[in-house]
This record gives sequence, structure tokens and C-alpha cells, in this order.
Amino acid sequence: MRVTKAVIPAAGLGTRVLPASKAVPKEMLPIVDKPAIQYIAEEAVKSGITDILIITNRGKEDIENHFDRSPELEQRLLSSGKDSVHDSLVELSRLANIYFLRQKETRGLGHAVNCARSFIGGEPFAVLYGDDVIIGEDPAIGQLCRAYEEYGKGVVGIKEVPKEAIYSYSSLKVEHLHDNLYNCTDMIEKPATDADVLSLFSILGRCVLPPNIFDILDETKPGAGGEIQLTDAMCTLARSEGIIGVDYTGKRYDMGNKLGVLEATVEVALKHPEVGVGFRKYLERLVENGFNPL
Repeated sequence: MRVTKAVIPAAGLGTRVLPASKAVPKEMLPIVDKPAIQYIAEEAVKSGITDILIITNRGKEDIENHFDRSPELEQRLLSSGKDSVHDSLVELSRLANIYFLRQKETRGLGHAVNCARSFIGGEPFAVLYGDDVIIGEDPAIGQLCRAYEEYGKGVVGIKEVPKEAIYSYSSLKVEHLHDNLYNCTDMIEKPATDADVLSLFSILGRCVLPPNIFDILDETKPGAGGEIQLTDAMCTLARSEGIIGVDYTGKRYDMGNKLGVLEATVEVALKHPEVGVGFRKYLERLVENGFNPL
């Protein structure tokens, strides 16, 4: 079955990027000239997604405004002869059928996804984590959607993480199928000891889930941090019917982390058609001067 709906959970408080996220939703932090969440929505659309639900909470109205029309700004751009900029803003408002829903209580990623039940109905759906921007020639969520169409079961985007980092992520029990596809039959969120580590593969940023995940979420008890963890529900799914892991291609940037924001900004800027050449020259001069900007 083709996947055409997606959920982007964007209700997190962004405590790791304070104080910036006190006034600006972390999903709106810019990577050069586009906010992080626009990269995520564009990835979904390039993968064939037509309907997107963004889960927000209080103080995140800027996200909704970003995907809306702005007649006054558009008219100003046209009168100033900036037709190409005008056209790009209008195109953004027509990117997909984008809907918004507030998560009235911040009770974890699993709870946020469960809020999407009526939007999803009985269809499989993609989840693109609001913290994770993944940039590559082949959209990451599209790779997962193709795996769902091939196997007809839940799919998670996975990457290997360093041994010292696995304790802050999920750890998956996997068996290689072919190419970059794996069968996953168990997982644990934030393993406490070496004995709990199933592998160095972790779920990072993307998944495609069958509609029965909602019934599982209804029965999922609060886990790490006292929140409803989506990983716990996916663990139940993996143990009962198995899920597919896709070691996706593309570079992932953690936009809920200050270093991740900086890495995304620098690497995207170096390839940007408007500023790439100038920015590269600036960095070269900075290195030549011993990182003294003067």
C-alpha cells in the first residue's frame, strides 16, 4: 500500500538549544535561508507524501504562519521586482495539504503520534521527527516508504552510532536481509549497561508505521522520563510481527543540538547556490588567519 500521509511531531520544548528556543521554535531555526521544518516537509513531499500533520503546542504559531500565505509580503515582493522570491513563497504555501494539531500536554513522542489517529485513519503513515533534518539525493523517508511497500510491515530508519553514544539512543536487535535492509525483532530505549546493548544500530529520525500502532500506543505505559515512548510501542510491534530497518543514505543533522545546528548551517552554506562560493572563501581566510576574524 502506498504511503501518502505523514506526521511531523514538533511539540518538543527545545531545551538543548536554549535560549534561542525560548522565543523561536527549534523547528524554525534556520539552515542558511530555510527553517529546519521546511527541509523536513520538502523531504516528505519529494517522497510522494500528499498530506502532512504537524503536531505543535503552545508558542509554536510561527510554524503554521510559515506555511501560510502572506499577501502583504507577496505584494511588496512583486512591486519590488522580486518575482522569483515571490514565486518561491507561494510555492511553499502549496507544498502539500498541511494540517496542524496541538498536543495539549507534552507527554512524549508516543503520545504526540497517538494524537494523529483520526488524521491517519486506517492507513500506514510516515513519521518524520521534528529534530532531524536529513539531506541527501534520495529522500530518507522515501527509502522507508519503498521498504514498506516491499514488505508490508513497519519500517524504521536506522544508523550505527558510536559505542559511547548508544546509551543515549535506542539499541536494535537486527539481522541483515539485503543491501541496506535489516529485519528487526527487538529493541531497547537507552540501554543502561553493556549487557542491554543489542547492537549499535539505533532508530534515528524516521519511521513508517502501520495503523495498528495506535492500539499498541493505547496500551503503552509511560517509559523513560515518565513519557509515552514511541520506541516502546515499536518494540511491541517488532517482537510481535517484526519490523524492517533501513540504513538510509543521506546526512542527518540533529537540530535539537547546538552543534548539529552549526554543522547543518556550515555544510548547507558551502553548497548554497547564492552564498556557497563566498562562504568557502571566508572560511579559507579564517583558517589562514588562525581563526582570527579581524
